[in-house]
Amino acid sequence: MTHSNGTAKPGPGTAGRPSPAPKPGNRPKPGEPHPSPAAMKSAGSTTEHPHPVVVPTTTDPSKWGRVDDDGTAWVKTSDGERIVGSWQAGNAAEGLAHFGRRFDDLATEVALLEARLAAGTDARKTKTAALALAETLPTAAVIGDIEGLAARLRAIAEHSEEAAAHAKEEKERTRHEHTERKEALAAEAEQIAAESTQWKAAGDRLREILDEWKTIRGVDRKVDDALWRRYSKAREAFNRRRGAHFAELDRERAAAKTRKEELCVRAEELSGSTDWPATAAVFRELLVEWKNAGRAPREADEALWRRFKSAQDVFFAARNAAASERDAEFADNATAKEELLAGYEPLIDPDSDLEGARTALRDLQERWDAVGKVPRERMHDLEGRLRALEKRVRQAADAQWRRTDPEALARAAQFRERVAQFEEQAAKAEAAGKTRDAEKALEQARQWREWAEAAEGAVSNL
Repeated sequence: MTHSNGTAKPGPGTAGRPSPAPKPGNRPKPGEPHPSPAAMKSAGSTTEHPHPVVVPTTTDPSKWGRVDDDGTAWVKTSDGERIVGSWQAGNAAEGLAHFGRRFDDLATEVALLEARLAAGTDARKTKTAALALAETLPTAAVIGDIEGLAARLRAIAEHSEEAAAHAKEEKERTRHEHTERKEALAAEAEQIAAESTQWKAAGDRLREILDEWKTIRGVDRKVDDALWRRYSKAREAFNRRRGAHFAELDRERAAAKTRKEELCVRAEELSGSTDWPATAAVFRELLVEWKNAGRAPREADEALWRRFKSAQDVFFAARNAAASERDAEFADNATAKEELLAGYEPLIDPDSDLEGARTALRDLQERWDAVGKVPRERMHDLEGRLRALEKRVRQAADAQWRRTDPEALARAAQFRERVAQFEEQAAKAEAAGKTRDAEKALEQARQWREWAEAAEGAVSNL
C-alpha cells in the first residue's frame, strides 16, 4: 500500500524501531566477588541454553520476493507468492531494498527476544511478545524469510517455559550460595565474639564482614533476618567483651598511676640522702617496684617517669660528686702507699732473712693502715702488691716449719726401723733355708726403704 504522495505505506504487522539490547541478567552487583573466567566457562558449558541466539544479518530480499515495475511488492512463501504492499517512491530495486530492510527490522526484534530468553529475563513476557509478533507475520509488509522468522518465534514460545525453569533454578542456586556465604560470615562473627582478643584486628574484620554482608542479595527474607540477628548478636557480644576488657585495663592503669605517684614521692624524699650505699639499694628496689606496677595512662606514665627519674638523678649525681671529691682526697694517699711499697719491697726478702722480712712486713702493714683509703681505681693495684709481699713471707715461714717438723723426722726414722726389721727377717729365713720367706721379707724391706727415702727427701727439700 502507498500514501497519496507515492511513498510505501506499511501494512498490518509492520515492525517498529528495535528496542535497546537487554542487559545481562547475571551481572554481579557492585561489591560482589566477580566469578573467575574458568568458573564462567565451566558454568556456561554445563548450563547452555536450549535456544541459541541468532545474530541478525542483512538479508538478500531478492531471494524471497520481488517488486514489479508498477510497484507491486510480492513475498514468496511455501503457499506461493502474496502481495505485501506497493512501492511508488522510486524504482523497483529501491522498493525491494525497502521491504528487505523492514524484514531485517523484524528479524532484529526476534533476535532480541532470543537474547532475552537466553539471558534468563522474564520468560513469560518473552513468550507473550513472541506470540504477538508471530500473529503479525502473515500480514507483515516485508520481503524475507518470513517462515524462518515464524519458526524462530515458535521455538521461543516452546522454550520459554524451559527457560523460566532454568532461570528459577539459577536463582535458587544463587540464593543457596548467598545463604551459605551469609551463614559462614555469621559463624565467623560468632567465633570472633567468643574467642578473639586481638581487639583492633577483630573489630576491623567485623566491619569487613558487614560491608560484604550488604553486597549479598537474594536470600530468603526469613532466613536473612535470622542470619542478621546472629551476626548482630555476635557483634554486640564482641563489643561488650571488648568494652569490659578496656574498662578493666583503665582500672589497672589508674591503680598503676596511683602506685607510681607514691613511688615518685618516696624517690623525692630520698633524693637528698647522703647515706650513699643504703639509699642506692633503696632506689634499686623502687625501680623494681616501678616496673612491676604496670603501665599508667600514656601521658601520665611518661610524666611520672620523668618525675621519678629526676629524683633518682639528683641522688646519684650527688653521690658521684661526693665520690669524686673523696677520690681527689685519696689521691695523696695512693702516692704515699706507692712510696711505702717502693721502700719496703727491697727490704722484704724472706729467702735470705725470714725474721727480718717478718719485721719489715709488720712495720709496712702498720704504716699502710695509717695512710688510709685510696681512690677506687687504684685500690686493686696497690692492695695486690701488698698481698704479694704477705704471700712471700707466709710461704717462706711455712717452708721453714715443715723442715723442722718433729713429726716428719720421726716418721722417716720409723720407716728406717721397719726396713731394718724386714732385712733381719730375710737373713734369718735365708739361714734356715726358707728361700721363699726370705724373698718376701726382702721385697717388703725394699718397699719400706722407698717410703723412708721419700719422707727424708721431703724434709730435706724444705
